Amino acid sequence: MILLSFYKGKKVVLGVKTKKGILELKDKPEKVFAKGLKSLSKIQMSVEKALTDKETTYLNEAELQWAPTVPNPGKILCVGLNYRRHAAESGMAEPKKPVLFSKFNNALAAQGEEVSIKKLEQVDYEAELVVVIGKTAKNVSVKNALKYVLGYCNANDLSERALQFVSGQWLLGKTLDKFLPLGPYLVTADEIPDPQNLNIKGWLNGDLRQNSSTADMIFSVAEVISYASKYMTLSPGDIISTGTPEGVVFGMKEKIWMKPGDEYTVEISGLGRLSNRVVE
Repeated sequence: MILLSFYKGKKVVLGVKTKKGILELKDKPEKVFAKGLKSLSKIQMSVEKALTDKETTYLNEAELQWAPTVPNPGKILCVGLNYRRHAAESGMAEPKKPVLFSKFNNALAAQGEEVSIKKLEQVDYEAELVVVIGKTAKNVSVKNALKYVLGYCNANDLSERALQFVSGQWLLGKTLDKFLPLGPYLVTADEIPDPQNLNIKGWLNGDLRQNSSTADMIFSVAEVISYASKYMTLSPGDIISTGTPEGVVFGMKEKIWMKPGDEYTVEISGLGRLSNRVVE
């Protein structure tokens, strides 16, 4: 199932992508994400009923005003240096354990939303796979970790490198306003049987910069979920951005940072394309 969030007036609503168009759901996003995996059977029944009803109306995806795929996550966790070739290009050793940091909800942005980089000098892109938690997870094993996943989506973990390394922690350079675009879709876990076998790509103004596979992750999605759940309870609707592959500006000898007018597009197998332009 392919879910998406969009604005209807000032209100965020959920929809399902079908062959006939976008079906708007009556369920409120906060309730759906709070129930996580438990909500999917009801949504599936709604879709099946709608598809057999000749009077059902569908929305044109091209006319939607997108919202962040997960509009209000309880927690936003991120993993640093989680791809082997990215660690190498950054001149850093591969970590022995997942490097976790956080972003806050002010960093969320939607497909197509512009991101202001006014007065910022070292803005970088990071194509990433995001995992959306589907049920409460505490001390889960690696073997069972994927059973706790609601679905997956694209993200761009935008980073301001000068601010990121101004101290020993990365927060300031990571959670600037709209520095985590999500979307356009949330694809449920049943449609992504192996999150470690996905192509992940990123284009800057049409120039392919990142071209890798989630197979290059140092810590798999399951390992990251298991590790985080040992130290904090993960709840339905929490999201984890699982790291970026090589090809970021930070890893280049000649560092030409993003400038106003640049657009970065992220595409991961089966998850659609996420594009955002940075502006003054």
